[in-house]
Amino acid sequence: MQQSLNADEYTKAREAIMMHVRKVVPYALMVAVASGLYLFSQVFGKIEADGLSTFQIALSIKAFLGLWLGFRGINQKLFGINPWVFKSHFFPFTLVVIIIFLSQVMFLDFTSFLAQ
Repeated sequence: MQQSLNADEYTKAREAIMMHVRKVVPYALMVAVASGLYLFSQVFGKIEADGLSTFQIALSIKAFLGLWLGFRGINQKLFGINPWVFKSHFFPFTLVVIIIFLSQVMFLDFTSFLAQ
């Protein structure tokens, strides 16, 4: 888009797209957090006598980070409360990357368990 439009047209086109993104994405994230809470309750499993499994620990970390992102998003979108400390998008983006990384580790741990 930036190659085919001049700077003024590009700014207007980008803002038109972002206007719709700002309306949809926060609600989609809230649905993701709600479905994550439900899935957490279904997948976590029983805590054995020897403590939490690696899967349960990784799932707990992911749940905490996801809840933090959801709490931040709900405060921002529904209540108009801006983040207190982390005002840029870098920190939430980093948390999303960590959640994705943990998902990959959980998958590898689970598939290595199946191979045995």
